Amino acid sequence: MSTYAKRERLLLADLLEAAGPQAPTLCEGWTTRDLAAHLVVRERRGDAAAGIVLKPLAARLARVQEEFAAKPYEELLQLIRTGPPRLSPFALKQVDEAANVVEFYVHAEDVRRAQPDWTPRSLDPVFSDALWSRVERSARALARKSPVGLVVRTPDGRTVVARKGTPVVTVTADPGEALLFLYGRQQVARVTTEGDADAVARAREASLGL
Repeated sequence: MSTYAKRERLLLADLLEAAGPQAPTLCEGWTTRDLAAHLVVRERRGDAAAGIVLKPLAARLARVQEEFAAKPYEELLQLIRTGPPRLSPFALKQVDEAANVVEFYVHAEDVRRAQPDWTPRSLDPVFSDALWSRVERSARALARKSPVGLVVRTPDGRTVVARKGTPVVTVTADPGEALLFLYGRQQVARVTTEGDADAVARAREASLGL
């Protein structure tokens, strides 16, 4: 596993353990147990995980995820920590890096920021740069449903046009916060916005993400 993917995996597992199986998350309708089951199914049951993106398979995904959610919570956490089986595509370092750094970072914040006493996490500059590279690559796909034009910018001026159109809303944030905004966590992402008040409100309520 890549350095960042492994680190974020273990951090997420620790957060899930500390929160316990019945804690809320930012994933609507999911407790920490549900989130843990999702993570395990995604890596270990590719036949079912396809339902994440293919609607005809969504019912199968839900059924398999419920089966995993019924397992002991400690078992789910151990499966997350140990990572995918050897023959899983996720066991390849390149796939792990491409698919899991953002997955684990965002879901870690889903656990952290669902708690009433959460505080922003301090990210080192190199990791922030890695997250910004993900913003640059995925912003247009994540913002495709935005009802307004959307420009994402870091405080030091790095900029990406996530959605063309008018009126335009400019979102300024550190890379990790920008990523959370684009993944549909607008209400908890620490960002500043510029633009018409109505357009800003629409951007904050938009269905962003995959």
